[in-house]
Amino acid sequence: MQAPQPRSAVQVIMREHQQLSTVIAGMQRFVELLGADAKTPGLMVFRAMLYYIREYPERVHHPKENQYLFARLWHRTRELDPVIADLEAQHAQGEARIRDIEHALTRYELAGKSALPDLRGMLDEYAAFYSNHRRLEEEIILPAARQWLTAEDWIELDDAFGANRDPFEGAKLDEDFERLFSLIVQTIPEAQA
Repeated sequence: MQAPQPRSAVQVIMREHQQLSTVIAGMQRFVELLGADAKTPGLMVFRAMLYYIREYPERVHHPKENQYLFARLWHRTRELDPVIADLEAQHAQGEARIRDIEHALTRYELAGKSALPDLRGMLDEYAAFYSNHRRLEEEIILPAARQWLTAEDWIELDDAFGANRDPFEGAKLDEDFERLFSLIVQTIPEAQA
């Protein structure tokens, strides 16, 4: 089977991975500033970062990977079954990890600096978790997709990832997420990857 040329779905996936990495780095920088008693833009910005992760990667990006990319690969080859199963489990774990970080942030808001080590620890664990997750997708899944998927598969993936990615009743939120992402990056500029 001849490998199709890189498609828009791959470009969307890679862009979204980079954006999530930037947000995570911004969160880490934010916590670093809190630990140094430096001026921060306010915890609302940190909550906006958590919101971005919960609403976009966790509710839009990851379900589309499961439903389209992983499902199409599963139909074409069984060689990737263990990796796909691991990635799908990680998708399920990601939302719980974000919820734990939200709880740690609330504890920090209530208890102050004594709760910062827990917040930092959970955030650093999430960053390592996501880095490994991204590596598996970009180094194993996407090359396998280029090898195994057909032109028809790529049409389906391009349509799915290129379509309105709104999880809420047809309102187009891509622009809202882009504005939120821009706000996050502008607020914590040192976090840019």
